[in-house]
Amino acid sequence: MKRAARLNAILDLLAADGEVNVDELVERFGASAATTRRDLDSLAEQRLLTRTHGGAVAHSVAYELPIRYKSHQRSHEKESIALVAAALVAPGMVVGLSGGTTTTAIAAALAARDDLAAGTGITVVTNAVNIAAQLATRPDIKVVVTGGVIHSRSYELVGPFVEQLLRGVRLDIAFIGVNGMDAAAGATTQDEREAAVNRMMAERARRAVVVTDSSKIGTVAFAAVGGPELFPVLLTDDGLDAASLTALRDAGYEVLTA
Repeated sequence: MKRAARLNAILDLLAADGEVNVDELVERFGASAATTRRDLDSLAEQRLLTRTHGGAVAHSVAYELPIRYKSHQRSHEKESIALVAAALVAPGMVVGLSGGTTTTAIAAALAARDDLAAGTGITVVTNAVNIAAQLATRPDIKVVVTGGVIHSRSYELVGPFVEQLLRGVRLDIAFIGVNGMDAAAGATTQDEREAAVNRMMAERARRAVVVTDSSKIGTVAFAAVGGPELFPVLLTDDGLDAASLTALRDAGYEVLTA
């Protein structure tokens, strides 16, 4: 296996399992232990993993892995959430989709809706270039891309150009992906620029829905997006524990589980 392919495969394993070790990588890829350590060191220098004594981990880093490497994590839960979210969309609606792996799954679920072609279709407004590309070939889905400066790790467009476009549109429903969701702190993201775009997209919607898998419930990330006054609805998976569910409902959220 060539080095570039091996590095990508290591990141795929890291995204799926959260950690890798040198011995397992040597057995899987057939490279020497010394070569494998150099591979891990190279990825660590790019801030794509954190080195440990015998391998590497992902969960201790303070930044986001690129969206491609997060897409394998909790994929079943995200697909379940996406199906429920897509069912909230009726033909003719204008739908906002922020960036993220859960909203990317929602885009796929919308693209699979056969009934949209028979009706008036829908309009999707997004600041995520991967979602725009995913939906661009569907003639029944009008795709509006916000413009802006691309964030290399999340494929999201951020900055004043995004906000300028969003001020001129109205959305029927917006699905907003987050890095953390807490009853007290509300919805949060790792990046303040993404938080600003997510907040404005939610403000432009008649109904704003936070979408996140249950592993992020109780987590507080760097930048605040908003609380129940902005996001009356939270859509998550059925892995949410009873105490967290009660806390969120007491804080004023309507919680839907997939």
